[in-house]
Amino acid sequence: MAAVEPGGLFVRLPHAMPEPADLRVLFHRLNNQLGIILAHAELIEARAADQAQHARAAQVVSSALDAMTTAREIREQVVGETHTDTPHQR
Repeated sequence: MAAVEPGGLFVRLPHAMPEPADLRVLFHRLNNQLGIILAHAELIEARAADQAQHARAAQVVSSALDAMTTAREIREQVVGETHTDTPHQR
């Protein structure tokens, strides 16, 4: 969190790091949201009327998959949890 000083400078305010359990919940929500984006992009890709629409939808699919991978990598570094350690896999 940041605050603006009178001169317009940003000052970083101290804040507590969220607990790993809180981060796991946030990463789970993020992954669900990215999954929804991915599903919609795949549907648009399948229904594309022309090559340009298909190419754009394929780009969104690729970006959603990249974002899911990045979120997983961040989760593994921050929370110390691998994909096989998630509650769905236990």
